[in-house]
Amino acid sequence: MPSRSGFTVTGSFIRLIPKYFVTLNRLCDVVPVNVPPLSGVHGLTLRSYCRQMPKKEKAQVKRQPAGGGAAEAGASCPVARDKSGAVTITVHAKPGSKHSSITEVSAEAVGVAIAAPPTDGEANTELIRYLAEVLDLKKSHISLDKGSRSRDKLVKVDSSLSPEEVLRRLREAAG
Repeated sequence: MPSRSGFTVTGSFIRLIPKYFVTLNRLCDVVPVNVPPLSGVHGLTLRSYCRQMPKKEKAQVKRQPAGGGAAEAGASCPVARDKSGAVTITVHAKPGSKHSSITEVSAEAVGVAIAAPPTDGEANTELIRYLAEVLDLKKSHISLDKGSRSRDKLVKVDSSLSPEEVLRRLREAAG
């Protein structure tokens, strides 16, 4: 049994459906919504047919005011503290290099050349190993939070180091 908008149509009305809906589509724009039910089609009113689905509201983006203090400093620095208290590093990985090294520390990300190919997670493993060496931490204190298949990654550092100390060590390694 064919159904349109939750209303069931049976019998001889099947051939008439296109005519009714073409007529209803034209009437929705000009006829007031409180008209009586159409004769012969049970439960289908112009009001129920012309009713629009509610529009979804777009999510509002919270903007930081100018001079936002710590929030503004976190936005312009690749090293920050997240909500859980761990230090995060935004990394732009460059796999397939001859040697692992930190190429740059910019406002957006820390550029890291990785001496491993980007296959089967080898570059991610090498990135964790190299960052642990640079920050003088155990590998178990560093984990890949986001971006396992992307060049842009978010690395989480679970240690007592402050974001300022992590940034200082990264800049020293960059030279």
